[in-house]
Amino acid sequence: TIFSTRRPTTEQKALLASISRFQRKIKKGVIDVWWLYDDGGLTLLIPHLLTIPKSYLEGAKLRVFTISTSSRTMEQEQRSMAALLSKFRISFSDVAVISDIGRKPQPETLMRWEKLILPFIAADDSECPAGMTTQSELDAQKQKTNRQLRAAELLREHSIDADLIVMTLPVPRKGMVSASLYLSWLDIMTRGLPPTLLVRGNQTSVLTFYS
Repeated sequence: TIFSTRRPTTEQKALLASISRFQRKIKKGVIDVWWLYDDGGLTLLIPHLLTIPKSYLEGAKLRVFTISTSSRTMEQEQRSMAALLSKFRISFSDVAVISDIGRKPQPETLMRWEKLILPFIAADDSECPAGMTTQSELDAQKQKTNRQLRAAELLREHSIDADLIVMTLPVPRKGMVSASLYLSWLDIMTRGLPPTLLVRGNQTSVLTFYS
């Protein structure tokens, strides 16, 4: 048997802490819920269940983020979301309505994504290997790409200090978006964040309330 007396490096300690973080309870934890689409409530239910006893995030605070298309209706939408959560008996510490997801992403974010997707762009649009993308697809999906990149910026701005992020998974439309483009969206949205759980319900309601 060989025993090593070498002390673990800083990187090794960080890796060990990352692996074991789900094995111990986190006191005064924070779960950020990004409810970007109505999926039947699964994106709200799972983080709620993670706050109940015997979970590693028992007693954690829920911060709920949702998207508004107009800054004029933000206050009303915030009240409506708070009322909805109360009706479903989901405890929360804060509700935030984000109105500027339609803004263009920062040049640095765009450059980071372009570097990520570049190796997966086929040289010839007419002969695109499976899993690759084309320049014509990137042009057609530019608006949706900008939305995902902007969402990535908002996640870093608001949720970098959370213990867990639960976010609605963007819909992967088979035959309309290539695998490489879709996965590049997920990569750029979650890179550098705390542990992130992507959830997508099938729009069947999983939450009930008594009227």
